Amino acid sequence: MTAQLSKKNEAWSARFSEPVSELVKRYTASVFFDKRLAPFDIEGSLAHADMLNAQGILTEQDYADIQRGMAQIQSEIAAGQFEWLLDLEDVHLNIEKRLTELVGDAGKRLHTGRSRNDQVATDIRLYVRSAIDNIGVLLRDLRLALLNLAEQHTDTIMPGFTHMQVAQPITFGHHMLAYVEMFSRDAERMQDCRKRVNRLPLGAAALAGTTFPIDRERVARTLGFDDVCHNSLDAVSDRDFAIEFCAASALIMTHISRMAEELVIWMSPRVGFIDIADRFCTGSSIMPQKKNPDVPELARGKTGRVNGHLIGLLTLMKGQPLAYNKDNQEDKEPLFDTADTVIDTLRIFADMAGGITVKPEAMRAAALQGYATATDLADYLVKKGLPFRDAHEAVARAVRACVDQGCDLSEMSLDALRAFSILIEQDVFHVLTLEGSVAARDHVGGTAPRQVRSAIARVRAMLE
Repeated sequence: MTAQLSKKNEAWSARFSEPVSELVKRYTASVFFDKRLAPFDIEGSLAHADMLNAQGILTEQDYADIQRGMAQIQSEIAAGQFEWLLDLEDVHLNIEKRLTELVGDAGKRLHTGRSRNDQVATDIRLYVRSAIDNIGVLLRDLRLALLNLAEQHTDTIMPGFTHMQVAQPITFGHHMLAYVEMFSRDAERMQDCRKRVNRLPLGAAALAGTTFPIDRERVARTLGFDDVCHNSLDAVSDRDFAIEFCAASALIMTHISRMAEELVIWMSPRVGFIDIADRFCTGSSIMPQKKNPDVPELARGKTGRVNGHLIGLLTLMKGQPLAYNKDNQEDKEPLFDTADTVIDTLRIFADMAGGITVKPEAMRAAALQGYATATDLADYLVKKGLPFRDAHEAVARAVRACVDQGCDLSEMSLDALRAFSILIEQDVFHVLTLEGSVAARDHVGGTAPRQVRSAIARVRAMLE
């Protein structure tokens, strides 16, 4: 019986007196989702073998055989010819088994001084680091696309909203720069997260380290890690870095979702501020006139998916005692799906931003509704010497009169305006124009076209 078991799983089955049931195999195996870690597993194994050789733990011949075998395994995986076996549980044992088939005992010696616990922790960190670097590039692409859109519309006036009510005139370029700021913070968060990802767990072995004279710093240098994890228990059981990555990803998707919501609203014929290129939209199976903004809508939905993965990982870790537990196998699918979702979404949004057609006339018409220059009139009166609260009250009464008369503030005569304050003079009409309103906010972070152009140049210099 023991001999039979050992053929099934040479990593541990000799300890057991009966085989694992088929149901348990399917329930506990991770190979069909963690096989995507194979490139990182091989990279980590080669770095480990290099160190073992340098420390005199592996012979030159064994090291050369391991390198040769791993090269063939990489080729087989790339060609789709590698056979992934459920009986071997995970990516690590599948690769080790194949390596042993190819190079014999050298493959068995590779696992000296390590455990699957520190091995998988290393693989995941390598995977997350790669995902972060990929996301960083895509965040840059999205910001550049938004900068291009903003640059085309530094002078395009639209209404700014609070509470979804017309508030003050702004420019579309200024509005796009708000999202550039959000995605810039996302890029900063990812880079900050990377610092904590980029620490090497390998060498912690199962939980207590190893009796072999290993050189963890050498492995860290080989793999491009900034440091090693300094406590073996924490090294194998820590998934903070994965949670932090998912938290940063959830914020990216939250910003994507906010942008998506506005694109959906703006594309509605009742608003009509923009159009989205046809390749990002679909039609209706029954209503031939429909053009639905499916990409932004789906991005809103996928945001909930990523948020859910974050909560899932937090819940996964909250009750785990030290050190490694099988629960941690459940970290991979939400982590992988988070990275896939963010990467796909950023890629398509960068492309979609280049396919947005802005409709300046509709934006301007909307900015003329809702008395968007009322605050400018109040500021005008303050500059004439009226206390702000008195100016606020005077303008509020003027707006009420406009509502009753069905006109805009700019359409009232000078005499009518002076009925609300004798400080109002002929120069007030420049203040009440949309162009005058946006141009007046001429400071860093303001919506004046000059400031928008300056902000675009500043961010573009950082990105290019």
